[in-house]
Amino acid sequence: MTFTDLDLDHRLITSLTTKNFIEPTKVQANTIPYGMIGKDILCCSKTGSGKTFAFVLPILHRLLNQKSFAKRDARALILAPTRELAKQVYIEVRSLLSSLSIKAELIVGGENYNDQVKALRHNPQIIVGTAGRVADHLSGRTLFLNGLEILVYDEADRMLDLGFAQELLAINQAADHRKRQTMLFSATLDSPTLTNLTDTLLRNPEKIMLDSSFTIHSDITQQWYFADHIEHKQAMLTSLLQTVAHDQVIVFCATREDTVKLSDMLNAQGLNSIALSGDLLQNQRASVMSSFITGQYSILVTTDVASRGLDLRNVSLVINFDLPKLAEEYVHRIGRTGRAGQKGLAIAIVGPRDWNAFTHIQKNVGTEIVIESYPLLPAKFNGHKLTNFKAKDARNSKKERTIDTPKATKKRVDTTQGKDIGHVMIKRKPRAVIEDDEQELDLSQIQQEDPTNNEDN
Repeated sequence: MTFTDLDLDHRLITSLTTKNFIEPTKVQANTIPYGMIGKDILCCSKTGSGKTFAFVLPILHRLLNQKSFAKRDARALILAPTRELAKQVYIEVRSLLSSLSIKAELIVGGENYNDQVKALRHNPQIIVGTAGRVADHLSGRTLFLNGLEILVYDEADRMLDLGFAQELLAINQAADHRKRQTMLFSATLDSPTLTNLTDTLLRNPEKIMLDSSFTIHSDITQQWYFADHIEHKQAMLTSLLQTVAHDQVIVFCATREDTVKLSDMLNAQGLNSIALSGDLLQNQRASVMSSFITGQYSILVTTDVASRGLDLRNVSLVINFDLPKLAEEYVHRIGRTGRAGQKGLAIAIVGPRDWNAFTHIQKNVGTEIVIESYPLLPAKFNGHKLTNFKAKDARNSKKERTIDTPKATKKRVDTTQGKDIGHVMIKRKPRAVIEDDEQELDLSQIQQEDPTNNEDN
């Protein structure tokens, strides 16, 4: 199948051919036909599957061939979880608009709000943005969505993870045209919160379930190595970058502080590295990504802020210096390589502190993972399997000894019979039987017998 077989507008076919896009990916071939007829779509597809074009092409086809609902309102809104992903989608949209009379604007947090207000006054047909900033413009009445025709939620699960549920519902309520089309894309549909959201946003959607969120690309080769401690990890990282052939590399670590430390360490070793983390200002993050994309740096050290959505075609190697706690996040990390049919390599360094994360990843990815000792810098640590095995043997041997020695049967003690239990005597006092006639006493006799009773009183 080719894009021509999908009956897209001939101007789009020309743009795709110019960019050497001939055959659609699996998610594109399954999604575009329903998107072109205005059907609501619920799509679950793994990262790097080409889903951006799966919703951008139907949007452009509609805008080129149908009249708008309103003269001034935006016709299509694409929401992304992060600024970086929104910018990536915006670049993809702009690449197809070079020869078309359609305007698009990027509305994300961290940018000047007043500049965005001015841009919105020019009535762009397509808006790509983040939920928080779009909601800000709605509440400030600088953006109106009553005439919106297509609403796209890209990486909806990630937006919920970031706490944008209320903003998503507010945007849905503002875009209240009865003929609005909604397309929701997510890497996983396991969350009850996401299920409730889809029930609210979508009307009889076409469900396209292509991949699990734990599915790893067949184009990605994985390698796993043991490490003893942090210094051992650092030495291994330097050695891997010096010996493994690569174009560009992304190194994932756990904390923002580690990104700077590792980047400085690699630069001291003569390796061209730059750090990216979530605490940078928007213009700083944009500058870092621009420097990496244009090839000024060959190594990007980052946290999970760069694990989703970014389409970095020259990344051939991903190294997990620290393992993520969730298997799904691991899949997103290594999905930064092996994109668009290219081969990629993902290397993970596993130390004692990473073992719990490793067992969770191994349990969920569905494939057997073999961890080896790195030949150039062998590790003494080889996992906790041996410890667990010994503990299990000890429990089993204890059970066997218990079976061989018959247990003494305990006789239940009836405490009401006054029997001794341990060193404490527990007895029940006998019930006193008092007859009334024996209890009748002469008060005068008592007074005579009372020694405190004398005539002086």
